[in-house]
Amino acid sequence: MKAPKFVAIGFVLVFALSLFTVFAQATPQKAQEPRKPEAKPAQREVIPKEIKAIMQEGLATRQGRQDIPFTIFKSLAFPVQGGMQAVIFFKAKNSDMGYAAPVPAAPAPKNQPAQPEPAAPAAGMLEARLALALEFLQPDPTGALKTYKDASFGVNLQTESAGYDPNKEEWYSLGFGLPFGKYTVSMLFAHIDPKTGKPDTKKVGVSYYDLVLPGPETYQNALETTSLFFARNIEQMPSYEARPTVHKGLFTYSVLRMVPNIESVVTAEDKSQIEVFFFVLGAKAKEEPAAETPAVVQPSQPEYEIEINFEVQKEDGSTAIKWQTRNCVSPLVDQPLLLKQTKVTTDTATGKQTTSQSDLPSGKYTLVMKIKDKVSGLTLDKKMPFEVK
Repeated sequence: MKAPKFVAIGFVLVFALSLFTVFAQATPQKAQEPRKPEAKPAQREVIPKEIKAIMQEGLATRQGRQDIPFTIFKSLAFPVQGGMQAVIFFKAKNSDMGYAAPVPAAPAPKNQPAQPEPAAPAAGMLEARLALALEFLQPDPTGALKTYKDASFGVNLQTESAGYDPNKEEWYSLGFGLPFGKYTVSMLFAHIDPKTGKPDTKKVGVSYYDLVLPGPETYQNALETTSLFFARNIEQMPSYEARPTVHKGLFTYSVLRMVPNIESVVTAEDKSQIEVFFFVLGAKAKEEPAAETPAVVQPSQPEYEIEINFEVQKEDGSTAIKWQTRNCVSPLVDQPLLLKQTKVTTDTATGKQTTSQSDLPSGKYTLVMKIKDKVSGLTLDKKMPFEVK
């Protein structure tokens, strides 16, 4: 972690506070009444009809046009006030994204809202300018998918020209805050014509992805975690992003910029370390003692008692590494783990013992996490496969 860790985590907890307030208030003894669906305000259509029609073509079969081939292959979800932030990951070849030497941008068409001007690429950089259209759809009472939220904006990507490989496949991310629920994501990319500044609808890429963001009622009597991943780097940003932004090789959440280990492969780059980042969902906050006399106090973050045991197991299930129990006072867990095996050797002549450490040998392993909420008594086991190369 290169960021001021505790400051960043404190901010993230405030960012997600309303969700965990619901968790703290929920009790196993008494189920909460299901909330009535809130009336959804009419959404202003922001995607041009021609583009929306293209996105609808393959929706039923989940087979969109692939003139610009790209695939949504993964998602993560993290709590935010009123719902979850869905982080969508997609991959595409450099050549299909259209990286090229930068050219002056054409003015935006009069019938479209002005977009902020992208920063001028530094010397030796290639750029790709695309139009992105995004729909989050939900089924209506008849089962037909209807648009819940949509967005349309320009994307400006850059990569270094030195060592550029047009056939290399890169991955990208896009985050979007949504209420709890089930969604079908429809995403379209089109190259922007440098002469007109408009999307070229003759050559587009469309992909679909089903997304589930379960709400707090799911965890009233059980523990669960948010999406699990290994982090290669986590840094703090000056503020959270106000606009949805496509990132190459990283993603953002609240004020954090994260580089995940997408393949879950530990190499020399990781310096024999893995780092896990997740929220424990369904844990109950400790009850605060009642004040003897009424007083005006500043609200404080609820405190938790979450116990986690981390262990690395080999393919045969035997233990390779086991760490001391970790005790967490918040549901946000950001835990670096050093992949070092400890060996104790006894000298047969003197009986003296010496301790040495070595890196975990190459091979396939599983990180096993045994999680216990000491307030409610609920437990949960989680496993994360990974490989050391």
